[in-house]
Amino acid sequence: MISLFGVLIFLLERYKYHYLGWGAAIFVVIPFLLAIVFYLRGRQIFEFDSDGEALNFKNKNVFLFLDRPLSDEFPKYKLLSYEILNAFIFKRLYIKIKSKKNNSVTLRYDVSYLTKKELNDLKFSLSKVIKTNKERENS
Repeated sequence: MISLFGVLIFLLERYKYHYLGWGAAIFVVIPFLLAIVFYLRGRQIFEFDSDGEALNFKNKNVFLFLDRPLSDEFPKYKLLSYEILNAFIFKRLYIKIKSKKNNSVTLRYDVSYLTKKELNDLKFSLSKVIKTNKERENS
């Protein structure tokens, strides 16, 4: 919406009003840069459920045509580790799980739009599952 509004203002300025001259290009450039940042931050909707014996991860985009939604479900005992990459523009959650052939598989989720509290809750829940898995291995 912002991009379309910016293009409309640019066209009106360029062909009708002539107040800003080529400075009106800022009405196109800024929304375009914001759209790039929005796309780089990744999927906006992240759902996590650790109730029961399985972990459920769902990662969707608000605009369905931009990306395919991710959905993974696996037993808690397969979780090996997790890491949260906190870059300047985006945050990513990397989950390492055991596969059937004793290899490990890394899953990636976009968590840029989670609040600090939601991110801390996610870390706490995943740490708790990993701790439980380690206790089971040792006993």
